Amino acid sequence: MNILRFQDLIAQGRVTGRRVFIRADLNVPQDDTGRITEDTRIRASLPCIRMALDAGAAVMVTSHLGRPTEGAFKPEDSLAPVAQRIGELLGREVPLRSGWVDGVDVAPGQLVLLENCRLNKGEKKNDEGLARKMAALCDVFVHDAFGTAHRAEASTYGIARFAKVACAGPLLSAEIDAITKALRAPKRPLVAIVAGSKVSTKLTILQSLAEKVDGLIVGGGIANTFMLAAGLPIGKSLAEPDLVEQALSVMRAMKARGADVPIPLDVVVAREFKADAPASVKAASDVAAEDLILDIGPKTAAQLADKLKAAGTIVWNGPVGVFEFDAFAKGTETIARAIAASPGFSIAGGGDTLAAIAKYGIEKDIGYISTGGGAFLEVLEGKTLPAFEILEKRANE
Repeated sequence: MNILRFQDLIAQGRVTGRRVFIRADLNVPQDDTGRITEDTRIRASLPCIRMALDAGAAVMVTSHLGRPTEGAFKPEDSLAPVAQRIGELLGREVPLRSGWVDGVDVAPGQLVLLENCRLNKGEKKNDEGLARKMAALCDVFVHDAFGTAHRAEASTYGIARFAKVACAGPLLSAEIDAITKALRAPKRPLVAIVAGSKVSTKLTILQSLAEKVDGLIVGGGIANTFMLAAGLPIGKSLAEPDLVEQALSVMRAMKARGADVPIPLDVVVAREFKADAPASVKAASDVAAEDLILDIGPKTAAQLADKLKAAGTIVWNGPVGVFEFDAFAKGTETIARAIAASPGFSIAGGGDTLAAIAKYGIEKDIGYISTGGGAFLEVLEGKTLPAFEILEKRANE
């Protein structure tokens, strides 16, 4: 993908003394008192900020936080806790500026955080007037928020249209490189894991991947629908019987390419969806009418682990069972550890997937962990993200 990269601009001396506007993803979880409970996104944004400061730029950073009403400020919408945390991590004061659209005072070597960009009227609808005002604030616009790359908003897309220079920050660049490596130029065999409660939410992803991958592992409620398509009983498990034909079409598309969708050989079932519900392992053909399938069984997990260890590239989105309950977590743990042990390149994304990676402590063994949920899914679906599209367009002007 031909885009300008912030690192290259710095190397070319095009940042020193310039006004740099960084769109980061600082949308972090907070408790009821406004205390930040998890700061991964903040820490992931610091390399870009440090690069700009070290290059002698006048640095402005903004982000959304939550889903505020445009033009209606409430204290809980403020980036004040984020400014404080960035200051702690950088060891410097980080002033927070509100009402910044019409002008910001910032000198080379200084850093200011601009209040929640979703408070600006016209942000969500990518209002051209707002985007032009934002672009006028800077000499260089840096998009470093992959989690917002699938949205065409004023602070992500519009500003990139009108800024003098628009480029990708290190975090966004890393995402582009990982996605390209995994999906556009993968080492084979390419194996994808797509799991979740419903086929309907990921049907287009499954259809798109069926044209690309050598193995398509399905899990969770999605796997139950595929089991129905294979003529297996699923008891009272979560499934979508009306999408059996679509599941069959994915299976047929894979088979036509000499690829496959492995159907579970065995499963872990319970009579209730509870953490302490008695669990039992059954052959996939022996699921009773009152059973709930809550995980894949050990034979299935071992079979899938062998496929993953032999893969050249792995794309992982979603745990294969109810891993939050220990009795139904073995399948996801086996899959996770197989991915970690695989010599192939792996890319993982999605909130539940990241939670599983954290639970099993395998962060360092995953090739790349994507920071974007919805953006990651849209890439898997084969869509061109607005952020990629506009940055590529600007680079080719």
